[in-house]
Amino acid sequence: MENQHIIVRVATPDDIHYSKTITDEMESSAKARGTGIAKRSPSYVELKMQEGKAVIALTDKGDWVGFCYIEAWGHDKFVANSGLIVNPAFRGHGVAKSIKKKIFELSRQKYPDSKIFGLTTGLAVMKINSELGYEPVTYSELTDDEEFWKGCRSCVNFDILTAKNRKNCLCTAMLYDPTEKLKEAEEKAMAAKMEAEAAEAEVQKLKMSVASNGKFHHEKKRRGFKGNIKLYERWLRFKRFVLLNNSKKEGGAAGARKKFLFF
Repeated sequence: MENQHIIVRVATPDDIHYSKTITDEMESSAKARGTGIAKRSPSYVELKMQEGKAVIALTDKGDWVGFCYIEAWGHDKFVANSGLIVNPAFRGHGVAKSIKKKIFELSRQKYPDSKIFGLTTGLAVMKINSELGYEPVTYSELTDDEEFWKGCRSCVNFDILTAKNRKNCLCTAMLYDPTEKLKEAEEKAMAAKMEAEAAEAEVQKLKMSVASNGKFHHEKKRRGFKGNIKLYERWLRFKRFVLLNNSKKEGGAAGARKKFLFF
């Protein structure tokens, strides 16, 4: 892998000659882990490439490095980033993370309103999913599309899944809900706005206190400056301006008194 540049991009029909290599590695990797994934044929992988619903990683010399594809379920209400696989010769170098990020971006682009979910037994994949905003959920929160669950029949753990009435298995279910993420972003923005308004109100209060008698009162309770350095800097400049002006005025008055007494 040394001195080889890896390109992670959306797969195209020109990449279909990699399909057999990809599906063979998917199968052998599942066997090596002693777990299972939904088995896919080369023709299925080729279809994903033709539809622009897959991401492939290659070296600048054209060597295959990794792959992942998108599947939509339940009338596009749910989307899964499936079949993540990395060439063993390139593992441990962040390739999986780059592919997951790219396929996640592609999913958001093609299905902006869909929930993105995944089932995995790999701790590394769980960590990557978590960084992308996925959260662990119960199986009941995933799609109820029978076609999706049929794909688990080729998994070595299918008997466990059926024995648990499809409520649990060895895989961990993770979900990214764009609606929930939007709510979280709005709540965060609102909280930031309220904090900024509180900080501004505190500054105005302190300005009025100084303007009334030219003295700065140290108040026991201070709020609003945390995380608002610019407001704090504005307040310091204003305080210096007022206090220095008052000092000059007092100095001038004192000078006048001395002059009067001297004469």
